[in-house]
Amino acid sequence: MTGRFAGVGVGPGDPELITRKAARLIAEADVIAYHAGVGKASNARRIAADLIPAGVVEEQLTYPVTTGTSDHPGGYTGAMAAFYEESAARLAAHLDAGRDVVLLAEGDPLFYGSFMYMHDRLAATYETEIVPGVPAFLAATATTASPLVRQTDVLTVLPGTLPEPELARRLADTDGAVIMKLGRTFPAVRRALEAAGRLDHALYVERASMPEEHWVRVTEVDAERVPYFSLIVVTGDSLHGRRSRDEVVPVLAAEPERAPAELLVVGVGPGPEAWTTPEVAAALAEVDHVVGYGPYLDRVPQRPGLRRHASGNTVEVDRARAALMLALRGERVAVVSGGDAGVFGMAAAVFEAAEDPVFADVAIRVLPGVSAIQAVAARAGAPIGADFAVMSLSDRLKPWPVIEHRLRAVSEADLVLGLYNPASRSRTEQIRRAVDVLREHRKPDTVVVVGRDIGRAEESLTVTTLADLDPAGIDMKCLLIIGASSTRVGAAGVWTPRFVEGP
Repeated sequence: MTGRFAGVGVGPGDPELITRKAARLIAEADVIAYHAGVGKASNARRIAADLIPAGVVEEQLTYPVTTGTSDHPGGYTGAMAAFYEESAARLAAHLDAGRDVVLLAEGDPLFYGSFMYMHDRLAATYETEIVPGVPAFLAATATTASPLVRQTDVLTVLPGTLPEPELARRLADTDGAVIMKLGRTFPAVRRALEAAGRLDHALYVERASMPEEHWVRVTEVDAERVPYFSLIVVTGDSLHGRRSRDEVVPVLAAEPERAPAELLVVGVGPGPEAWTTPEVAAALAEVDHVVGYGPYLDRVPQRPGLRRHASGNTVEVDRARAALMLALRGERVAVVSGGDAGVFGMAAAVFEAAEDPVFADVAIRVLPGVSAIQAVAARAGAPIGADFAVMSLSDRLKPWPVIEHRLRAVSEADLVLGLYNPASRSRTEQIRRAVDVLREHRKPDTVVVVGRDIGRAEESLTVTTLADLDPAGIDMKCLLIIGASSTRVGAAGVWTPRFVEGP
């Protein structure tokens, strides 16, 4: 009979924060295991030392490296993977011998802990139990007596190892925040806090709940002496009512305090930063406010003084009106779209909202961006090298009979057709019906290009035919290009000749 495996959280440092269940399992264990750094004692063992029974077998699992460098052929990742395999084998030997093994974990076993890597390797074979522990950030907030979040506030837990621009963006877009994994990352974390406008409300806590704990404001920290066992707490109170992404940030309709500013409407391209034009990047570096759908704002670098107004994906006109009101009051504002703002983007919504006479003095300037159809076409070759049409299959703003009529008209005109918004979780029939219509008017061997997440790490491009196209495999991340009768697949890619034979 094999032994039982348990991952036991021992909390952040104070032994009195260990749960009764954790204490019982430690007392009953045949083997106590714990991780430790090279040449260092295990903090988890130190926390639980008084509970470890005399004579119990102890297994110290010593990390081969604790930084991002290694002589291992697989680098740091390879060295750690080999270490976890060897550690799991050591624990498995005890379990196979019928011994119950308790692996001690600082804080909580499944919160940035090494226990999860043992769980991945052992839980499928051995009876496994997980005992939660108090995470360090909860001890830190208790130490500083700082409420993290209230009511509908959002709390984000971030590793300090994130790239600095990404960390700044996430800090600017949340209410309360906890930043773990400091040490050498502290200078970059401090810069990210400053860029996000959160530095004045950030508290640094070192060794929370331990005898040597202390805390100060981040602005008072000596970056040269920040240990790994430290974290930063950013309280939600500092934002005074940040709103969720499903709401449009309200703008008071007050009399303008300054002359109206020009409102910019920009497209940041369909994916990577390199596809954002220099003109758009320069504009975003100058404005004081960015307004848009949350995922598109995520791609705008955060910097000091920039305010982000994120909202959901179905409130375009309300979002545009809020941006116009800011511009009316003299604020420098950019409305952000993905791809090109004028192609199924925010530009039309801004002009729709601007029909209100109250915005008559607000100038609007649209900056072009790389559109999604351009990106997909470029990946495929040159399928839109001749006349083409672009349609959205979303029937949220237009009835399906209109869409179907236009599909037939484009098909009869023998134009290359780009299809945006082909499907979503709530719209699964439209793409099937569209394909049925197209098959009535196009030959079965008509070339079809399906681009999914083009420009992103998970991108894929499929070249198929209208007969073989499976509508069930299409989702919102896809853009389709339906070829004309002249569209060809050559050795170099898909292309549509520029010349057209006469009738």
